[in-house]
Amino acid sequence: MQEFDSKKMPTGISSLDPILDGGVPPGSVILFLGDLGAGSNEFVYSSMINLLDAQKKGELKDKTTPKELRYITFTRLKDDVRKEIVNSLHVDNVSQLVDSIQFDDLSELYFDSSVVPDEWYSHSDLLTRMQKRSGHENVLVQLSNVINTAQPHSLIVMDSITDIATQSNTPNSWSNLTGFLRGLQRVSKQRDLSCYLLLTQGILSSAQEKELSDIADAVILFKWEESTGSRRQRVMYFEKFRGVMPHLEERDLVKFAVRISTTSGFEVSNIRVVI
Repeated sequence: MQEFDSKKMPTGISSLDPILDGGVPPGSVILFLGDLGAGSNEFVYSSMINLLDAQKKGELKDKTTPKELRYITFTRLKDDVRKEIVNSLHVDNVSQLVDSIQFDDLSELYFDSSVVPDEWYSHSDLLTRMQKRSGHENVLVQLSNVINTAQPHSLIVMDSITDIATQSNTPNSWSNLTGFLRGLQRVSKQRDLSCYLLLTQGILSSAQEKELSDIADAVILFKWEESTGSRRQRVMYFEKFRGVMPHLEERDLVKFAVRISTTSGFEVSNIRVVI
């Protein structure tokens, strides 16, 4: 009889993990492709905080849980992200839980190639910045360094791929980005690094979105739809999930209604059957 690898990493979303038979395969590179405000950020925040809270309470002893949580930003301040998480979730000791997340701020390298004044983003002296530039260091190189320092079996969030994709406006820079992501997909399997990649829908061209979607192991869409009474409703789709999709489709579990609350964060509710 054929054997299957049943290891799963919980997402921390209590209403979703049972649907996924415990979580996602470790080493998955998951693209969160979403409309503005449709829930992708809330999913990420809830996932991290709920995992940390459950680990602290000893509720995940028999589960494959992240050894480390890394949150990589390219334009946003660590304190800004931290405040947003704390204000979004009314969980006991949420501030202490956020302090357990390793933040990596790559904004200095990102803005070095822009017209943004140095004093808006940098605390380094001019000589240090010039040395970085002369050494041909760029965001993708530094991003690779961050990935290399992450512990095996970690969860890594990139906020957001939109930032670096919009800077990849030449064929050469775009191929560097896609090449990096294909390499990330390989090293994630080798080291069990689960990666959440945030991408806002509708900013890149359709062909570019499809190429990034093709590289990822999974693509989760977050959209707004009109519901009864012309009210807007957040919905979540699994567009693809290598190794998982057949099980979801077999049970008609592909499209879900979503609710976001201050107490539980991101929740899947009223499972919708795909016909």
